[in-house]
Amino acid sequence: MKPGMILVGMADLNVTKAPGALTTLGLGSCIGIAIFDPISKVAGLAHIMLPDSRAISNNSNVAKFADTATAKLVFDMVKMGADRKRLKAKIAGGAQMFAFSSTNDNMQIGRRNAEASRAVLKLLNIPIIAEDVGENYGRTVELYADDGRYLIKTIGHGQRVI
Repeated sequence: MKPGMILVGMADLNVTKAPGALTTLGLGSCIGIAIFDPISKVAGLAHIMLPDSRAISNNSNVAKFADTATAKLVFDMVKMGADRKRLKAKIAGGAQMFAFSSTNDNMQIGRRNAEASRAVLKLLNIPIIAEDVGENYGRTVELYADDGRYLIKTIGHGQRVI
């Protein structure tokens, strides 16, 4: 990990200001929700595991769910100086890591996480300007607060900036 890089764990979130950067490792079916303000250079990253906090009885960790993590991320970013009206988002992850013979929607957690992330960002009027979701491989991501670069690293599928 690069010096000054803040690690965001699974079911975790954090915010930083330029020249800071955030990273989360091993996004499989999870989603890395990256939000940034290009003017104040405040950035936030959440590593969400599940789509909806209302579907789980033990939901005390707000960072675990797309709905609650995104709201908390925006709150923390505004507290750090971001302007809600300027926020932009990028999402990555949501892979289908294992093949299932069942067509049960509950087994499609990656797809459901991606859909929930898109829905909550739309509800909060935060445009998604780029995404790298789906497929069947994991991702590690880095979000740079200075310019909103979202570096996607994979094993066997290269890396790219979105």
